[in-house]
Amino acid sequence: MIIFQNVTQVYNHSTVALDKVSFKVQPGEFVSIVGRSGAGKSTVVKLLIGEERPVKGQVFFGSYEVNKLKSHEMPEFRRHIGVIFQDFRLLSKKTVFENVAFALEVAGRPQKEIIEYVPQVLDMVGLRDKMGNFPQQLSGGEKQRVAIARAMINRPDVIIADEPTGNLDPFNTWEVVKLLTKINELGSTVLLATHDKEVVNAIGQRVITLENGKVVKDEENGRFIIG
Repeated sequence: MIIFQNVTQVYNHSTVALDKVSFKVQPGEFVSIVGRSGAGKSTVVKLLIGEERPVKGQVFFGSYEVNKLKSHEMPEFRRHIGVIFQDFRLLSKKTVFENVAFALEVAGRPQKEIIEYVPQVLDMVGLRDKMGNFPQQLSGGEKQRVAIARAMINRPDVIIADEPTGNLDPFNTWEVVKLLTKINELGSTVLLATHDKEVVNAIGQRVITLENGKVVKDEENGRFIIG
């Protein structure tokens, strides 16, 4: 379970990014966190993965109190989470296979397992035939699917997608949405931070709406309506 409990985050001593934000996400849920640019979506992601600590409040992920984790505890904690970013964050000098395998290598997995499992995950995202390609040889949609494969490779409990379709055309946007839905159906919790109302409304799952750093709506089968 993910819990945000009265979380406040302030930048530069004056800019309030989150203001007493509270919500819970149950295992297996698909939750879209929505709002205009600057509403606080990316701050939620950074706090959840331990990239930042809140000024006030608590962030829990399962048995972890994220805001109190020491730096040496972070690698083990982050193996429970797969993160997908808008800008892909692929390693330009590594092939598709090597980009995905790298996450397993960091986790200390045996080479035999890497050789067996990476092609399976690339097959799931439709890129088994691109294993030897480098990122610069891929389209934007293909890069994002590599990023999704990398996020999935350690079989995390939660997939966090931070504006994953922001740089994609409509066709590739829906390919990514279908993959995220499939991942959720296979049992992983999915948190999607986005300002794309068409995507959110098509998914038709729970929607948490942020506005000026506050939760203004939290609805099952919700819709994202820009007022």
